Amino acid sequence: MTMTINGTSGLVFNDASTQNTAATGFGFKNRIINGDMRINQRALGTVTVNTSAYNTVDRWQANQTSAGKYSVQQSSVVPTGFTNSILCTSLSAYSVGSSDIFFIQQNIEGFNFADMSWGTASASPITLSFWVRSSLTGTFGGCLANSAHNRSYPFTYTISAANTWEQKSVTVAGDTTGTWVTDNGVGLQVIFGLGGGSTRSGTAGSWQASTFYTATGATSVVGTNGATFYITGVQLEKGSTATSFDYRPYGTELALCQRYYEVAQVPSSTSLWVGALGYASAYYVYWPFKVTKRASPTLSIGSSASWVGATATAFAGSTEVAQYYHASTAYYLSGGSGVVGTIASAEL
Repeated sequence: MTMTINGTSGLVFNDASTQNTAATGFGFKNRIINGDMRINQRALGTVTVNTSAYNTVDRWQANQTSAGKYSVQQSSVVPTGFTNSILCTSLSAYSVGSSDIFFIQQNIEGFNFADMSWGTASASPITLSFWVRSSLTGTFGGCLANSAHNRSYPFTYTISAANTWEQKSVTVAGDTTGTWVTDNGVGLQVIFGLGGGSTRSGTAGSWQASTFYTATGATSVVGTNGATFYITGVQLEKGSTATSFDYRPYGTELALCQRYYEVAQVPSSTSLWVGALGYASAYYVYWPFKVTKRASPTLSIGSSASWVGATATAFAGSTEVAQYYHASTAYYLSGGSGVVGTIASAEL
């Protein structure tokens, strides 16, 4: 078989088939991290969403304005080709108020979105594709927004059959106005609505200078007790066409997640970070991160871990390494085998 290189089509074979070789087809095609919901460093199980936080699989937030209306968890109910999804389950038949909003979200770092050139006349279109399943049918909503959330693009998609996986795609013209962060801050917010009030919902299909989270008239998942909403295979890419999901190696996806959140587990010896005697009779431990963090992280320890001997003071002035310190007393971190020991969070 022979082939030629065509500046429009890419690789053209002698049977007339083509292989697109545009820049968006290789490398970091999918700007969503953990779009297949595999990575779950927090391993939280089912969480009732009482606060807006990173409380499910890596890089995904569950948000609310009224506590206890839905739960979120990693699920193994999936379409063909995937192993995990996010499951949101309504915990009541809640009637949303005008300012209520319930949604799951991923923030894309500005460095990973800067080439879209949004906020300029050269703004590129993007296509968002994903697999969804719900016990409800009808028109569902979501939104794209900038960091300041003063530029919003509400969108809709239709779920036609209950409890059936369906693939959806939404193409959005790049925003030529507004301020779009291009550094290590929030470059783009990608939001999937689960219920929203009138002041949080906007007309679908256009850019608006307003703070919206979903589309007007969208189905409210939290409005039906026991209603379920699953999502996986989320991909956001440059261009006007949805392409096949960008399956990255597990280790690659984990490393991408660890830029924002990394844990060190207590080994089988049940101790971690044994403080070593150092300068001026003080005890030090250094934790080199596996991946350079987005920003200097917040340090904490897992809920089942504890300091023994003394409580070490944590310092995280670096994106490369953390330091633990006590002025006079030896210490170590204790917990059962496999328990999360230390945590470094640099989430957006």
